[in-house]
Amino acid sequence: MSLYDNTTTKLYYSIGEVADMFGVSSSLIRFWESEFDTLRPHKNGKGDRRFTQKNIDQIRLIYTLVKDRGFTLKGAKQEIANNKARLQGRQQTLKRLKALKGYLEELKGQL
Repeated sequence: MSLYDNTTTKLYYSIGEVADMFGVSSSLIRFWESEFDTLRPHKNGKGDRRFTQKNIDQIRLIYTLVKDRGFTLKGAKQEIANNKARLQGRQQTLKRLKALKGYLEELKGQL
């Protein structure tokens, strides 16, 4: 699964699955959870984290700001707080464009 892929229909993902999606360690996901108040995955009776698609979208936003755009954690928190709607809209647009690109490449392959 790629960073922007959203084609699966699972309700919950383990921390290992989420870490693999983004190519980061599970400890980084746990660290981001402690740093960003908006990132609160569900926990089962044993305390295992279960991430929803909404949680994954939040991680995608954090990943984009910190890893792709070079924000510090403090800067990323401020950016999320100040521009949450705009950032979420941009993330949705990126996902749609990636899906469209994949569709067009599939069509090209069929020609």
